[in-house]
Amino acid sequence: MSTSRVGEIRLGSGVTLSLIAAASFGMSGPFVATLLEAGWSPSAAVLWRTAGAAVVLVIPAILALRGRWALLRRNAGMILAYGIFAVLACQLAFYSAIEHMSVSIAILIEYLSPVFLVLFFWARSRRHPGAFTIVGAIVALVGLVLVLNLTGDVTPSMIGVAWALLASFGSCIYYVISARADKELPPIVLAAGAMIVASIALVLLAVVGLTPLRATFGEVAFLGTSVSWLVPAAVILGMSTIAGYLLGIAGASRLGSRLASFLGLTEVLFAVIIAWLLLGEIPVAIQFVGGALILTGVVLVRVHKERASESDSPLALTETTDALQRLG
Repeated sequence: MSTSRVGEIRLGSGVTLSLIAAASFGMSGPFVATLLEAGWSPSAAVLWRTAGAAVVLVIPAILALRGRWALLRRNAGMILAYGIFAVLACQLAFYSAIEHMSVSIAILIEYLSPVFLVLFFWARSRRHPGAFTIVGAIVALVGLVLVLNLTGDVTPSMIGVAWALLASFGSCIYYVISARADKELPPIVLAAGAMIVASIALVLLAVVGLTPLRATFGEVAFLGTSVSWLVPAAVILGMSTIAGYLLGIAGASRLGSRLASFLGLTEVLFAVIIAWLLLGEIPVAIQFVGGALILTGVVLVRVHKERASESDSPLALTETTDALQRLG
């Protein structure tokens, strides 16, 4: 088989894996919303996802280390930060947001994090970020105003907006940490460690009464009927966390961080479609326009990021960080 043919097959499989991963991650919000409506607290939903993923990933992570325990000691601080910010803070804030607003609007607001991050670096360094970034930021922020639909009949809850913005802020901190990721640390080790840290932190917060762990284990409403709570819970853990992570890593390894990160934006589209099919949530026309502007703006900002990565900017992302973003 020719080299070009092998390259085409690798590209095609990478695109397929990345799109399936995006669809898997996009299931998280709508299925979690089903559990929240049944009486689960956001913290309980996060713990189910992180603790379950930790149990599944810990053995493969140990095998991936191959006895290189010094890597864990050297990266202990980064793993701790990932667990607190990239996993716990982002998930808890996002799930708290969808308690008060639609999944599609919440995820669009969270996806503004690259825009907020570039604006932060611009303000701090006083360095002009470039035309693509400025235009992208303006377009995305105009999209945010339209998504909020402040003068319309369907206005998102301000409490939900605040939680979604907090999730976006947590994602910004994640990006900053990600730029300093140790390339020698296997991605699955970083993921497993972050899941363990997040689970332990969440239990400790629950013990002191800051995050109530509340869950119900009966029937939940699903597609107009009642099903066991295990149905959405299994999808959240199996598809949206474990399968999504593994498929995302496999896709990124074939495509590289640039193309994989752009395909990752389709998670928003999948989340909107799944929320419509499962929950009957559909944005009004002006919010659709706003969502399109947000995605356009984020694409323009990512063009800046990819150019910056070629010159070792602090905004650079590796394949590992692109994949781990979805866990937040």
